[in-house]
Amino acid sequence: MLKGWRTLMKLSSRIKPISYLKAHAAEIVRKLHEHQEPLIITQNGEAKVVIQDIESYEQTQETMALLKILALGTRQIGEGKVQLAENAIKRLRERWEVY
Repeated sequence: MLKGWRTLMKLSSRIKPISYLKAHAAEIVRKLHEHQEPLIITQNGEAKVVIQDIESYEQTQETMALLKILALGTRQIGEGKVQLAENAIKRLRERWEVY
């Protein structure tokens, strides 16, 4: 999490025009892999895309999936859709015939 915060703090230095991307694609790919920080590409002065290395992308996707699971759990708690762990384990054992 701290790494993500550090990335946000340096975001202004990670903005480049599309012409820079076209002229330095191989170097950009190498640096993205080394530093694992996203790069914002602008077109006509407006931010258009964010590019990042595959490992960072995969980590972001995993984090988003976990956050969705947490949000679902929180919502279910708020709706009262909970049961004691003891009861849930008992039901699972009965369903799978494991004792």
